[in-house]
Amino acid sequence: MDRRRLLQGAAAAAATSMLASTSRAHAANGSAADPLPDAPRQSPGTAPLSSTDYPSAQWMAAASANYTVSNRPSSYSIDFVVIHVAQETFADTVSIFQNPAKQVSAHYVVGSSDGSVAQCVRERHIGWHAGNWDYNTRSVGIEHEGWVDQPAYFTHALYESSAALTASICDRYGIPKDRARIIGHHEVPGADHTDPGPLWDWGRYIRLVNLA
Repeated sequence: MDRRRLLQGAAAAAATSMLASTSRAHAANGSAADPLPDAPRQSPGTAPLSSTDYPSAQWMAAASANYTVSNRPSSYSIDFVVIHVAQETFADTVSIFQNPAKQVSAHYVVGSSDGSVAQCVRERHIGWHAGNWDYNTRSVGIEHEGWVDQPAYFTHALYESSAALTASICDRYGIPKDRARIIGHHEVPGADHTDPGPLWDWGRYIRLVNLA
């Protein structure tokens, strides 16, 4: 009995020693720090995949076929914020930007009921929203859930959330918080759109941007 226990103890000690040696070897080779096979890999120094330019936004990526990759403001200065009304719901607007056949995108979408913000295109890239290449290169586009002839969609939550977003963009790029630089889609040269329309309260909006 004593001999059997002695042999069992020796075997256990040997197994423990072998496991420890194996663990040390894996650690030396770096395998203990390897990500799981399905974990996303990124280049060193890049932002986390889930991060957004605006902290309150949720990342909902547009299809890469719907915008132009760039490195703004190094490649182009960012001088304008362009305000849109989508003529769609929040979910359908995001879905359109995610459809590569649509060839359209804005940087952000703001929801009506609770002011939710989705970021669909990084600010450094060029969204296809203004209908004018020069203005696309120099602006950040914000779509708003709703229809131009249905002011019920222009809720306090939407105005307040969008104004805070616009204020953040203006602060980060040195854009004046006035109507010369915060413009409607209809004010883009050559645009054939009428949004945000006559029911959009510009006085209220610019006031909120400056208070944000």
